[in-house]
Amino acid sequence: MATLERALALGAGGPVGAAWMAGMACGLRQAGMDLGEADLIVGTSTGAIIGAVLASGQNPCRLATPVRPAGSGGTPPQVDGRRLEEVFAVLGGAASNPAEAWRRAGRIAVVAETGPEQAHVDRMGALVGADRWPDRRLLITAMDAETGEPKVFDRAGGAPLPSAVAASTAFPGIYPPITINGRRYMDGSLRSATNAGLAAGARTLVVVDPQAHLFPRELLHRELAVAGATTVVTIEPDPTSIRAIGPNLNDRTAWQPAYQAGLGQAAAAAEQLRLAWRTGSDAD
Repeated sequence: MATLERALALGAGGPVGAAWMAGMACGLRQAGMDLGEADLIVGTSTGAIIGAVLASGQNPCRLATPVRPAGSGGTPPQVDGRRLEEVFAVLGGAASNPAEAWRRAGRIAVVAETGPEQAHVDRMGALVGADRWPDRRLLITAMDAETGEPKVFDRAGGAPLPSAVAASTAFPGIYPPITINGRRYMDGSLRSATNAGLAAGARTLVVVDPQAHLFPRELLHRELAVAGATTVVTIEPDPTSIRAIGPNLNDRTAWQPAYQAGLGQAAAAAEQLRLAWRTGSDAD
């Protein structure tokens, strides 16, 4: 039996995907549909950033330009290109033994030279704009860098909100794994881009997937089956947004074009969502 009316799953997509999602959420808000009103928000990787912004009641339009923190968090990420290539090679062969691939990716993450953890926590804290967990139910996904096991943070889990978001976005070779309660955690998208299955029990599930055009959809379909929502609406980049996002999801120069593309696509998404978001009725 469904226990939630509306759930929102926000997927991974690098900084550029975060900008596109922020523009989309801003445009939907301007159209009278505030995604932050969801009963449950699941945020994965950069989806955790936008999820935290929405769940804490902030206006996503403030992310029209990226927010840069003062101090050490204001320095650009220190990407370890060699380790990043190793991670992609490991993940490319993960189909035969994904659990071992995740553990190997974690070992690479720990030794990669990607700068201090606190700098990444500060970056994510500035983007999120909140230090405390919101009252609205928010789940942030990550992965244990040692065991490869999934981890879901919420307000009862003892992790500061900026640290949980930093952990969820800590892709090996780009950002350092984040230490929380004695364990180190890395990007939640290594296991699933959206983790939509965590929204089980919702009548209406909206999935926003910035990189839907880049990867096969089989995993998402399996997770949607687990969620079992009566109504499912998926929002993904249209051709104009795909061009604005570009081939490199970590290209920070694409932030504003991607944001504007999401903002422009929001009108069509609002029509797609209008009935489902307000009533939970069937939608195309």
